[in-house]
Amino acid sequence: MSELFTTPFGAVTTAAEVIAGVDLGGKRAIVTGAASGIGVETARALASAGAEVTLAVRDLDAGTRVAEEIAADTKNDAVIAAPLDLSDQASVAEFTAEWTEPLHILVNNAGVMATPETRTPEGWELQFATNHLGHFALALGLHDALVAGEGARIVSVSSVGHINADVDFDDINFHHRPYDPWLAYGQSKTANILFAVEAARRWGQDDIAVNALNPGRITGTNLSRHIGGIAAAPASFDPTSTDVSWKNTEQGAATSVLLAASPLVEGVTGRYFEDCNEAGPNQPGVRRGVAAYALDPDRAALLWQVSRDMIAV
Repeated sequence: MSELFTTPFGAVTTAAEVIAGVDLGGKRAIVTGAASGIGVETARALASAGAEVTLAVRDLDAGTRVAEEIAADTKNDAVIAAPLDLSDQASVAEFTAEWTEPLHILVNNAGVMATPETRTPEGWELQFATNHLGHFALALGLHDALVAGEGARIVSVSSVGHINADVDFDDINFHHRPYDPWLAYGQSKTANILFAVEAARRWGQDDIAVNALNPGRITGTNLSRHIGGIAAAPASFDPTSTDVSWKNTEQGAATSVLLAASPLVEGVTGRYFEDCNEAGPNQPGVRRGVAAYALDPDRAALLWQVSRDMIAV
């Protein structure tokens, strides 16, 4: 493996610290799932640096409230919300068709976790359909806008949960194996990384950088709404502590903002980051690092073709 890419930032760095001194004036950014959690803080950081930011959200009322709040906080009026339901391919197609401007930053942040067994009208398992296929179709639909952005960046928000499951190409949608919400989540998060690997290879010639990341375990989000208290932060959680078992949303957004906007990672593509640095290989029994299968170029190419075939139908 090549030498891992490092930055001066770390696990407790905040998005505001990463974006300090960065000028995004004249840049356009889209952040999916930016009505709550780390999506809000990612959008806030980009807006604070002068970017025009579109919050692509399922709940337009909530997104509009957040957009107004960010605009007021950052003194940047170019923050808006737009409807996008990643589980609905028609919604994705409508969003991309309406986007006509060059795009410089696409943060594929939205996601669902450990949902009860649910299928889209196409018969797709909901987590794979939302976390991967929705973002895959979104990126494809915005490809020309990203090319026009001349040096655009795509950020694919994955999770340490990817170490729970590779993509099962024989039964992606759990038609034949028993449904397991955590295997389904892990599979979708592995797909997020494989997307970055293959998109980086395919779109490097278009000057589009694509990277994936693990934001960490975040307190104060609604991602864990389907699993009761399993993912709840301890009552003693201290965001200033050097114990990185949990992060607040400002810390959780830092790696996304680094990959989206920092000049430190200029030219870096096709990699997986955590705690603002490139992650090393996952070690058995340790919930850190990246699984080898998630960076496998052959599996990444296969996923791309399978995904194209699925959304074409």
